[in-house]
Amino acid sequence: MECIGLTLGYSSGLQYRPICSTDRFSRFCTVAPSLNDPRVCTHSDDTAPGIMADGHSNNNHVPVLLSFSAFSRPSSVPVGSGYEVLIQKFLSIYGRQIDLHRKFMIQLYSDEWAQYIDLPKGFIISEKCKLRFVPLETDVTVLGNLIPATTVFFCCDMQERFRPAIKYFGDIISVGQRLLQGARILGIPVIVSEQYPKGLGSTVQEMDLTGARLVFPKTKFSMVLPEAEAALADLPGVRSVVLFGVETHVCIQQTALDLLARGFEVHMVADSTSSRSMMDRMFALERMARTGIIVTTSESVLLQLVGDKEHPKFKEIQNIIKASAPESGLLSKV
Repeated sequence: MECIGLTLGYSSGLQYRPICSTDRFSRFCTVAPSLNDPRVCTHSDDTAPGIMADGHSNNNHVPVLLSFSAFSRPSSVPVGSGYEVLIQKFLSIYGRQIDLHRKFMIQLYSDEWAQYIDLPKGFIISEKCKLRFVPLETDVTVLGNLIPATTVFFCCDMQERFRPAIKYFGDIISVGQRLLQGARILGIPVIVSEQYPKGLGSTVQEMDLTGARLVFPKTKFSMVLPEAEAALADLPGVRSVVLFGVETHVCIQQTALDLLARGFEVHMVADSTSSRSMMDRMFALERMARTGIIVTTSESVLLQLVGDKEHPKFKEIQNIIKASAPESGLLSKV
C-alpha cells in the first residue's frame, strides 16, 4: 500500500509523504508538476481534453474516472502517468474540497475483485481505469511554509473610524504597511476589505493599496464573501493566506476560521492585528492557534517568503525590516 500526506511544499510544487509499513514518515518526496504544468489538465469540462466523444483516448492520453467523496468526474492523463501526476490531477479538480492537512491514498478499481484496491507502488497509467482519492484518519502536522506563488494577503478593515478605539492602532498600521510593501515587491496578490465604509470610512491613508487585486465593502464580519471567493478562484494555485487587520476577536477570527474550513493554511500576523480589548485579543489568538491557524509576525512572514539571502528581492525586503517593528503593548498580550 502506498499512502500520501499532502502539505504545502518547500518549492514551487506541493509535496507528499509516501508511507509504508517499513518507512513511516521517513522522507519527503516532491511532486514534480505544479498546477501550471502542461501535463496537468485543469479543465472542468464534462469531456476532458484527450478524451474523444466515444470515450477513447487521444493524443497519447488515457481516459480516467477520478472519484473523491461523493463526486466522480471523467478526465484524462498522459500515458505513463504515475503518482505525482495523479495527485496533481485530483488537486486540480477537487482542490477546494480536499483538506491538505490530511493523509490520503489513491485506490484503483479492480475488475478481478470488483472493488477498489490500494494502488501498487510504482504504478503507472497505461489504460482506461477508475481511481479514487481516499482520506485517512490521521492528520498531518501543519508545517506553515510560505512561497510567493501560492500565497495571498488579506488586509481586514484597517479603517479611519477604528483609529481611536483600537489599542495600538498606529503600530499595527505601521506593520500592515510593511506587509503591503513586501507584497508589491514579491508580486503577491492583496485582497482588502472595508467594514461598512459608508459609516466607518475607507482604509487609512497610511496604508498604500496600490496594486491591490480587490478592495471591497462588507457588512458581514468575515472577509470570506462571494467577492473574495471569486478573487481566490482566479488564483487557483493559492494555498496560504496571510491575514492582518482588525478586530482580532471578530473579523480576523471569523475570517481565519472560514478560510481554514475551506482548506486554506492561514497565517495570522500578530504584530499587525489588534482589538479594543486586549483580553478579547489574547483569547482570540489562543483559540486560533489551537485550531491550526499559524500565529506569526510580519518579519517572519516576509523572510520566509524570500527564503534565501540570494533571492533577487532580498535586499528590498531587508530594507523594509531593517528597522524593527514597533515593540508595543501587543507583545505582552499575545
